[in-house]
Amino acid sequence: MNRIAPDPDRQVPWLIFDGDCAFCTTCVNWITERLRRPGRPEARAVPWQFTDLTAAGTTPERAQREVLWLDLRGEITGGAAAVAAWLRYAGGPYRVLGTLLRLPVVAQVASAGYRLIAANRHRLPGASPACALPPR
Repeated sequence: MNRIAPDPDRQVPWLIFDGDCAFCTTCVNWITERLRRPGRPEARAVPWQFTDLTAAGTTPERAQREVLWLDLRGEITGGAAAVAAWLRYAGGPYRVLGTLLRLPVVAQVASAGYRLIAANRHRLPGASPACALPPR
């Protein structure tokens, strides 16, 4: 399996997701289509299975649990905060939504919702038993 090491000269952030999970892949593809940035560089969606996670500063265990946002400084955020960062990066009306998701109460609700969905992703439409999170 070829692994992609994060390049310090990267021009765009990465969204690292579980490429083995059909539900996750479908969601990332659906959102990517809607977050187009005409005339601006797009964030790169990369399955964690093809990413050098050590070079990115994270672990397979974390990447299996939550989507990760690797910004241009090399900082990683996960879960609902990663989705909010992706929205802010997309700009326009998405930036407003991403900024709202950072507000304390909204961030707590979004984080709880994200954890609930992640824990049950194998039960959601388009998913399979392979989408189940590994036991802790």
